[in-house]
Amino acid sequence: MREAEQGVSSRGVALTVLVAALGYFVDIYDLILFLIVRVKSLRGLGVPAAELLDKGVLLLNLQMIGMLTGGLLWGILGDKRGRLSVLFGSIFLYSVANIANGFVHTVPEYAALRLIAGIGLAGELGAGITLVSEVMSREGRGWGTTVVAGVGLCGAIVAALVGAAFPWQTAYIVGGVLGLALLALRVGLRESGMFQGVRETAVARGSFLLLFATAARAKRYASVILVGMPIWFTISILVGLSPELSHAMGLRETPDPGRAVMLFYIGASLGDFSSGFLSQLLRSRKKVLGIFLTLTALAIALYFAIGGSSLTALYACCAALGAATGYWAVFVTVASEHFGTNLRATATTTAPNFVRGSVVPMTAAFQALKGPLGVTGSAMVVGGTALGIAAVALLALDETFGRNLDFIEE
Repeated sequence: MREAEQGVSSRGVALTVLVAALGYFVDIYDLILFLIVRVKSLRGLGVPAAELLDKGVLLLNLQMIGMLTGGLLWGILGDKRGRLSVLFGSIFLYSVANIANGFVHTVPEYAALRLIAGIGLAGELGAGITLVSEVMSREGRGWGTTVVAGVGLCGAIVAALVGAAFPWQTAYIVGGVLGLALLALRVGLRESGMFQGVRETAVARGSFLLLFATAARAKRYASVILVGMPIWFTISILVGLSPELSHAMGLRETPDPGRAVMLFYIGASLGDFSSGFLSQLLRSRKKVLGIFLTLTALAIALYFAIGGSSLTALYACCAALGAATGYWAVFVTVASEHFGTNLRATATTTAPNFVRGSVVPMTAAFQALKGPLGVTGSAMVVGGTALGIAAVALLALDETFGRNLDFIEE
């Protein structure tokens, strides 16, 4: 690993990547754990079977509201106060919320903590990627962001295993303890030299509205977000609703959502390592995004073609979807590389959370269309639209491989 451009030693760079990767690991662990233990935890709180779906959707929506709110909060703080303060503040908040989740006795308590956890979960990835991008060399930073995203997504696999093997309370406490233990690694981390330089000037920092100050910048920001939409279409609809979709496609057996999610993230982790490696090999972010969007389209087509033939085929399709949409590492790297140092944390933190938030309009469209088009027809239309929008957005983005990030947005 080459020494960074901002004077951080190779050892310091490695520690920065390690902390960011492990932080994202715990972040994803908590985010996915709720999906895995949702039914088990609500039953444990005495929620009747007829109310499990409604209460689960309520908790998921509150978590999403928390993430959208937290994305704005942490992004702005990252550009105003620094990347390290956000990295550790977000880890501390979602770790404490995780531990507290293990001791809830009522649904309102559970809901409040999912909101708080969502706020915490929104900050770690953006702060980590921003910091890693700024302390590594311009040619090598893709390796660092790939490690962060690839290792982080493995947290979903561990969440599936822990959630299945232990009581749901224990699973939450494990995640919280892991997060707090991670904070011990903060010793020795240094703030980004780029940020330190900007902080000493009078330039405006951490303004969300500044992202829309010019039409060109607003278009750039919107394009970054839209490129990531197909990722969350696949996980929220094709994988998350796999029992309903597979039955509509003729599958008699009911798939286990936890296993489907785990297989998806196994594929996603492999995909992230592959996409990051390929972007370094080809020296291009844009080409790799195009390749993986094409693979995503093929994987979606495969899902509808053979997903209903057998349980094995459906699970294989979930893994294939994960691998094909495994361009999250490149996506967040592109987000960090498209904006100046005074807005980089704001853009890099909010963009992934707005991608996650795109689940709301996509599921709303799916619900509205499933009446006239059926469950599978509705999913096909929504998925095709998300892919089309992402393809157009990609055309509007610049190539950012090797870009010097030491610049500001006027």
